Amino acid sequence: MDNTKGDLYYSQKIETDLAFIIEHMKNVDQERLYKDEVLLDSMLFRMIQISENARKLTQDYKDEHNEIPWPELYGLRNRIVHDYGNVDLSIVYQTLKEDIPVVLDRIRGKE
Repeated sequence: MDNTKGDLYYSQKIETDLAFIIEHMKNVDQERLYKDEVLLDSMLFRMIQISENARKLTQDYKDEHNEIPWPELYGLRNRIVHDYGNVDLSIVYQTLKEDIPVVLDRIRGKE
């Protein structure tokens, strides 16, 4: 994979996007997410960015950080981009509220 900017750059981008999601999903329930197209699009965009940046990390970096669910992060993009009109929003909501904070803690070494 092209890694001209380096693992530090891409890992920081991932961390920034994860933190953005957590911050903007505070006090957001499922109904609000479904009704707020701008919020939903923003969250889906950030999830795609996380996936894209995860793919640019070196295998050495990913091996050193094997507590991160890399295959699941890669899969985010494909599920969102290729099935956009059919994305299960309940799974998106669960991912945003439950899984993203866990991944951020792992990236920050808190878990």
